[in-house]
Amino acid sequence: MVVQRAPQGQLTDDEVDRIFRALADRTRRDIVRRTLVGEVSVSALARSYAMSFAAVQKHVAVLEGAGLVTKLPHGRERLVRGNPEAIVRAQVLLDQFEALWRDRVARLDALLAEDPPPTST
Repeated sequence: MVVQRAPQGQLTDDEVDRIFRALADRTRRDIVRRTLVGEVSVSALARSYAMSFAAVQKHVAVLEGAGLVTKLPHGRERLVRGNPEAIVRAQVLLDQFEALWRDRVARLDALLAEDPPPTST
């Protein structure tokens, strides 16, 4: 097995895959939104969705595996807290993709703006 190492502060390809797979689901995106505002118990989250407690726990586990949330014990409950640092790291990656595409579009625009070569008749 090959272990990927990314430069300090950057995401490995495996981390990127986990984050975007986790965010591909609307329920998980909603859980992240709720937990970035404040800590929420898994029980309270489960009451917010038309699914079983176990299903919500699985969603939270996927988000936790991606580093997007953390679960903290609080008495008999588990509180879920969003991890804004993970969101920022994903945003940095998206910004890099945006810069790449903007650069490509700018080069294409410049190429199309050039005078066409004279045609011989």
